[in-house]
Formats: sequence, C-alpha cells, structure tokens
Amino acid sequence: MAVLAFEILIDDTLAKITSVAQLTGLINKRVLSLINDFEDAEWRYPKFQSYLWDNIAQTALSQRERSALVDQNHSSLMAAAQNLRLTDKDEMGQGSEIAEVFLYGLMRHRFGALPVVPKIFYKQNVQDNAKGADSVHIVVNGDDFTLWFGEVKFYTSIADARLDAVVTSVLNSLSTDKLKKENAIITSVSDLDGLPIAPTLRDKIKAALDNRESIDNLKSRIHIPILLLHECATTAGTKELSKKYKAEMAAFHKERAESYFARQLAKAGSVHKYDDLNFHIILFPVPSKKKIVDAFVQAVAFYKGQP
Repeated sequence: MAVLAFEILIDDTLAKITSVAQLTGLINKRVLSLINDFEDAEWRYPKFQSYLWDNIAQTALSQRERSALVDQNHSSLMAAAQNLRLTDKDEMGQGSEIAEVFLYGLMRHRFGALPVVPKIFYKQNVQDNAKGADSVHIVVNGDDFTLWFGEVKFYTSIADARLDAVVTSVLNSLSTDKLKKENAIITSVSDLDGLPIAPTLRDKIKAALDNRESIDNLKSRIHIPILLLHECATTAGTKELSKKYKAEMAAFHKERAESYFARQLAKAGSVHKYDDLNFHIILFPVPSKKKIVDAFVQAVAFYKGQP
C-alpha cells in the first residue's frame, strides 16, 4: 500500500473517541481526520494540487485507458483532462470533481482499494452510470471483499445545516433500488474484469452483486466513506504545523463528526439493517476553497491545451 501524503490526526471508531452517550455503541462508524502541512509560513497548496494530479487518471479514465497509458504520465494527464468538464456552477457543487479525485487517492493509499467504476469517466460518457455514489471501490481481504460507495463534498463551511444536507444525501443513496442499480453498474462495465484479483474471487463478487440476491446479505460488506473537504478559518490563519494547530483541528473534527453521526442516527430509521453498515467520515481542512478550485480549473485547461 502506498504511503499517505497527509498527516492523520484521528483514525478511530466513533465509539472510542466520543463522549456523547447515544454514539458510544456505534462501533462500525469511524472518524478519519487528515491535515496538510506548511512551508515558508504557507499552507502547501502545490502539494495538495500534486496529489490530485497524481491520482486523476484513476478517476477520469476507464481501466482499459489506464492500462494503455502505463508510465506515460503526461499522456495520461492530457487524456484524463479531456473527461473533466467541471460543469458545477453553484457554490454547493463547485469543486465536486476535486473531492472525487481526492477520495480516490485516499481510498487507494489509506484503504488499499481497487477502483471499480471511475465515476468522472462515466459521468462524462454515459449519464446513467453517473448517478448514485460518487466513487465505487472494492477492498480485497484475502479471499473476501468489501464494497465502498463514496460520498464527497467540498464546502466553504461544515456547519450543522451543511451536515444535514450530507445526511440526507447519504441515506437517500442507501435505498435498495439505488444499491441494486449501483451493483448492476459494477457488474455491467468491463472494469471489474480488469482488476488484478483471482478469478474465483471475481466470480464471488459478481455472484454477490447479482440483482437476484437480497441486498440484506450485502449490508455488512458495505462501507460508506463520506469525504468532507472544507474551508477552515483556523487553517487559513495558521503558518506552521504546530501542536496547537493539530490539537485545535482534532477537537474540531471530533465535534463535527459527533454532530454528523448524531444527525444521521436520528434519521436512520428509514434504512433497513442500518447498524450493519460501515460509515467513515473523513475530514480535511483547506484555507481557501476558491484558490484550490481556480488552480485546478487552470490546470485542467492547460492539460486540455486551452488558452
């Protein structure tokens, strides 16, 4: 597994870090808090952008295209950029592609995941396949597997009102119909056949995802990583990776995670076998969303050969 580029502040079950009584039993709900570092009294924007572009071919190219471009970094960036149309204009949606790419990187480097459906690629090529989860991965554990359906947001704030919107989006994605549609997409595209896994495991995955099977049998295999990239005044006002900054961010992320899961728990009655599902809230602060989005858009234009 590759080394993660960012420092981890929290990586634990919610039950072990929370003091909120109603949340102490949620052992399959996890919190991952990550931060970037600083250089010359500045948050390392170039490092963050490099991480995006190091991972972009995973999200914007199909498995066949990625295989054809092995060790052709510049060619893969140019090819990937063609599938980045960056169509979100509203503040809520703007930067969603950035969050998708970032989650793909984390899934590879932190969880050892294999990409199954590169959603940016399918968004721009087959609209039906764009609906549903923002990312889809399989994590192989010996001769077994888990399914990861990601939700991503890039917000200027993660106040409670924003968390409510995330809860609604996540729980809506867990209806039986939507999960079965997601499974059908996984088994219908060719990417699954190209993954470096044993044929017997591939057959096992396809059999488990067959729409004739009950979704109930899959619930314990399903993980929902919820990535919240968020603008942060504390990060914007910080010049070094100090113990004080780390402590402040860890405390803030713990409190926001508690608030998120309390809100999700309050509405979880609509989801059958909710307690079997595995959730991972992932929080990452940035000093300026606009600066990141603007730099990313400029880089996309460059790799597309646009003025």
